[in-house]
Amino acid sequence: MPINDATGKSSPVKRIPAFATLSLLAAFPTLIFVLGGPGAGKGTQCSRLVSRYGFTHLSAGDLLRAEQERPGSQYGQLIKDYIKDGLIVPMEVTIALLENAMNDTISSASSSPKSKRFLIDGFPRKLDQALKFEESVCAAQFVLFYDCPEAAMEARLLERGKTSGRSDDNEESIRKRFRTFVETSMPVVEYYEKQGRVVKIDATPEPDEVEAKTREALRERLGEEF
Repeated sequence: MPINDATGKSSPVKRIPAFATLSLLAAFPTLIFVLGGPGAGKGTQCSRLVSRYGFTHLSAGDLLRAEQERPGSQYGQLIKDYIKDGLIVPMEVTIALLENAMNDTISSASSSPKSKRFLIDGFPRKLDQALKFEESVCAAQFVLFYDCPEAAMEARLLERGKTSGRSDDNEESIRKRFRTFVETSMPVVEYYEKQGRVVKIDATPEPDEVEAKTREALRERLGEEF
């Protein structure tokens, strides 16, 4: 069914079977949303969890960037048009890309449960995205939320901006990103927190200490043998 919105843009999003049955959900020992403000260290900690525990790390932003450049992409031109116009890519597209990536991992992975552990980084950014993903794909076990003061995140991003080459690693853009996070993403954290599905980690210390706290929290939530 095509995606349509007020702009008149559309995309023939082809749905694929969601992981809706217990037998298929068994293929997902762990599915975790990883959230935190810009500069909280999500990427660093995801990389460490991948190395230590064998998670598959999926970044919604990376998938969108890769898809718009993929020859013959079903969504590539749509993504480019939305980004060029300063619009948010329809959530159905982002969710479809995440679901496709999960399908690819499941179909190519060995039978080891460790190969079927997923970290979804930087998604959902809005509550409607969270609700739609859990309705159409599958539920996350919990949200891993890296909590960090804005002053610390701003200092990190400004330091990164000296070498990153990213156009949004500047003071004005950083503060806009903070506002967006507070207004749109924090309601997601609050929603899951009311359900007892948030693991909050103080992201202020050095990465090694944050990693240690993350590992301890995961053991408490998932058990020693996860």
